[in-house]
Amino acid sequence: MHPEWGPFLENLGARRDDTGTPHFGEPHLEQQAAASLNIIADLSHQSLIRASGDDVASFLQGQLTNDISQVTEKRAQLSAYCNAQGRMLTVFRIFLQGRTYMLQLPAALRERILQRLRLYVLRAKVDLQADDHWVSIGLSGPDALASLSSYVRAVPQTVDDCHTFDQVTVLRLAGPHPRFQIITDIDTAKKLWTDLIPSATPVAANAWAWLDIAAGIPTIYPQTCEAFVPQMANLDLLHGISFDKGCYSGQEIVARVRYLGKLKQRMYRAHVRTAQAPKAGEPLYAPDRPNQPVGTVVDAQLSPTGGYDLLAVVQLASVEAGPVALADANGPVLTLSSLPYALR
Repeated sequence: MHPEWGPFLENLGARRDDTGTPHFGEPHLEQQAAASLNIIADLSHQSLIRASGDDVASFLQGQLTNDISQVTEKRAQLSAYCNAQGRMLTVFRIFLQGRTYMLQLPAALRERILQRLRLYVLRAKVDLQADDHWVSIGLSGPDALASLSSYVRAVPQTVDDCHTFDQVTVLRLAGPHPRFQIITDIDTAKKLWTDLIPSATPVAANAWAWLDIAAGIPTIYPQTCEAFVPQMANLDLLHGISFDKGCYSGQEIVARVRYLGKLKQRMYRAHVRTAQAPKAGEPLYAPDRPNQPVGTVVDAQLSPTGGYDLLAVVQLASVEAGPVALADANGPVLTLSSLPYALR
């Protein structure tokens, strides 16, 4: 996080949680606003790795699941970083600033992932650095596109499109309403936030994470690092895997799932009524296998309607056998919801 950003938000009434991330003290109201109103979100829970150098494109091509050549100044992408067994270490959102690739991931994983990536640089002309120069803001809602048009020269019209100019990068994200991420310098971020909060409810990380759940976009946390093959979390359905690009870490397993094996798990969206908040990595159970987990919570957030909405990777056979329950076979039962894309 930029060192000036937290104090700026605190002066406007924000508080900090145990991790130092700003929040605004009204989680239920923030979730309700995210579902139907215009919101402006602090995205300090996300962080950036800056990747540059003469060999950076070929280096990333050999590490990530997606085709890095498809990233341009007008096009971003999701891409997974896997271990040798094809299990995801993280999911990046990648965009370009000039000739520099910016890799966005959860702040809680950045140092771990940065150290691992550096192990494979060897003699390549690649520089990998944590980057806290930029501030990241989210904007979503029925009027988000019109509001953003007042501040930027061109607003991305299609999901994963992006525009970079001056000190501003704007990304278009999937969501129930027009949704954008703005990465910019501290002065522009302060002005944007100050100008927009009269017409947009300020929200924290949990509300933005709920929008990712609504869009069916997985986030890998420390608790689920190395838990899922990319297809289990629907990365193939989110255009986060290229099957034509050649070798990368874990590629043999990812390709085998596609061409030789039958995928036995998929990520579902669900709702659960429980007093205890579900946690990433928490196991799920079903009648067909009462004594062993049949799935794992990917992410869960307060639902605007009460209870919790979540993404979970679950055995397909157990979904058919149902019902799937949280924590143990007699735990709260999940109600499956539709995703904004088709499972196959």
